[in-house]
This record gives sequence, C-alpha cells and structure tokens, in this order.
Amino acid sequence: MSTPPRWPLRVGLVGYGFAGRTFHAPLINATPGLELVAVCSGQRDAVLRDCPQVAVTATPDALFALPDLDMVVIATPNTTHADLAIAALRAGLHVVVDKPFTITLEQARAVAQMAHSRERFLSVFQNRRWDSDFLGIRNLIATGQVGRVTELESRMDRFRPQVRDRWRETDAAGSGLWFDLGPHMADQALQLFGLPDHVQASLACLRDNACGDDWAQVLLIYGKRRVSLHCSLLAAWAGPRFVVHGTRGTILKHHADQQENQLRAGMRPGDPGWGDDPDGMLVFDGTDTPRTLPAPPGDQRIYYAMLRDAIMGRGHNPVPPIQAVALMAVMETCILSSQRQMALPLPLTEQEKQDWHQAWQH
Repeated sequence: MSTPPRWPLRVGLVGYGFAGRTFHAPLINATPGLELVAVCSGQRDAVLRDCPQVAVTATPDALFALPDLDMVVIATPNTTHADLAIAALRAGLHVVVDKPFTITLEQARAVAQMAHSRERFLSVFQNRRWDSDFLGIRNLIATGQVGRVTELESRMDRFRPQVRDRWRETDAAGSGLWFDLGPHMADQALQLFGLPDHVQASLACLRDNACGDDWAQVLLIYGKRRVSLHCSLLAAWAGPRFVVHGTRGTILKHHADQQENQLRAGMRPGDPGWGDDPDGMLVFDGTDTPRTLPAPPGDQRIYYAMLRDAIMGRGHNPVPPIQAVALMAVMETCILSSQRQMALPLPLTEQEKQDWHQAWQH
C-alpha cells in the first residue's frame, strides 16, 4: 500500500450517536496526524457544536465522495456496518469499523476480501485493548505473577432494569447485550490466550419485557484452561472486572478502566489525569496478605496512533481483518452454542487459523 501524499490524514466519521460522539471524535481529534474533516449525521447542530471545523453530510455516500478524504470511521447501528464498509472501500478509503465488525461471519469475510482486493487498510475499533484493567492483567500474566493461568473470569455488568426504546435492546439481528459487550471481552480473551478449542454459551432475556438478550455467560475452552465471560443488565452490585487463577496464585481487579466515564464527564484525551486508574490490582500467593500493584494508565488513543502509523507505512494494523473475522467466528458460534445448548468449535479454515496466529504474533 502506498504512503498517502499528505499529513495529517483526513478522516470522515459516519454516525454521531453515542460511539461517534463519545469515543471516536474525541480520540481522533486528540491523535496527532489525524484530522477529523467530515461527519455524516442527521444531528447537524450537535456535530457543529462539538466540532465546528467539520463538514456535515446527510448521507454516507456524500461523505465517501468528498475530495481528499483518506479514511472513514463507521460508527452506525450494527446491521449497517458491512454495507457501509464495503461502500467506503469501493470509494478507495481506508476503513475503521466500530465493534462488532459485522453481524455474521459471512459478512466479515466479505468485507475483509473487499479490503484485500482494493488494497486498503481495514481495522476494527477494539479500543478496550488499551484499558487500564486489561493492560494491568495482561502484564501480570505475561510476567508470570501467578504461574500458568488455569482460569480467567471477565465481567462487564450493568444495572438497567428498565428496557429502553433503542435498537440495541430489540430482537433485531446484531442487537442485544452479547453483541454490545461480548466483542470487548472476547477480543481481550483472544489477545491473551489465542483461539479457543471450543466455546459454550448461554444467552438469555431476564428483564421484564426484554426482547434482546440482556444476560450472557460464555465459556472459552482451552485444553486445561477455562475463560469465563459474563455480562448482565441486572447487576446492581457488579462483580470484579477480572479474576485470574494460576498455579502460583490469583489476581483480582475490582473496578474497570475509567476512560469511558472520563469522556462522558467531558474530559478529553491528554487532560491531566486522563486514563489514570486508582484501583490497584491484588495479587494473592496463598498467604493472608495480598500484594497491591498499581494499574497502568489506559489510553485508547493508542489504537488510532497505531493505525495512523500503519497507513503511513511505519507499523502494523492494530486490529487487522483476520482478527476481526476470527472474533466474528467466536460471536456467531456462541449464539449457535446457546441455541443448541452444546459446546462447539470455531468454523475457521486452517488458512484463517494460520493467518490469525501470524497476526497475533505482531
């Protein structure tokens, strides 16, 4: 792929709902070498209030047709991701898709093939790889603090007992809590341990009048290791974010990364205290008193900085298409596992598995 003729890279954003407004626009604006120049949204006044320098278009096609655009970010409802990504790639643009990448494995493969044929960068916004909690746990595992990991539990719980009138809480394809939070937890597990041998899942609607799943319990099976992923919308008291058991001890991380809360509160990336996490990690080694270790600061800007460098020919795509395809295999297989009430292997080809492992080593 040839190096773009200019610096900074000119970026367009499709969608200005929660994800576009809270995450993408602030992170893009805070990343040197990226310039947010256009937004596609029906909320013109809200866009211009936050980003007065941008052009606002009414349709994605109008944004894709803007001259001198290098990259587009798709932050729209899940069912639109595949079609919009393909349209942007056909327009010659590099593409970032918010998670979930697509809503089926077939779509994921089709979008990845289009990016390959058009020789454009395609990446998925897995921002929580740069959360303080995950960075801390990953470092302690990598340095052998608890020996060989035998079990990891990852939880992302919320308390929202009332069903809200929004697409995420319908029974439409790509809606529900598993598609909302599952991609974060499953991606982090794959980054830590690779592709599982089998997955076993239970998805449920537990709230009154719920249409889409609002509870998920997923087990990733790795030989003698088990990884449990849990999310719920009926957890007034949330369990610990991570628990890791190993042959030499246990790691406990109570609270989650604070970047989302900071962004919601109006803090901007790079402000004093950005990404700081006051909740330390507890390491138990069988004695009465655990060690407390500080959590490293989180910084989701790193995703966009790495992608910028990759497009400019100075690094690797932080989330390449094969990782997005493999994650969609996990997501889809978990749904089938819940329906069939049995453990299932991932439906990846041997070539896809080899490509995934090669990308993982970077």
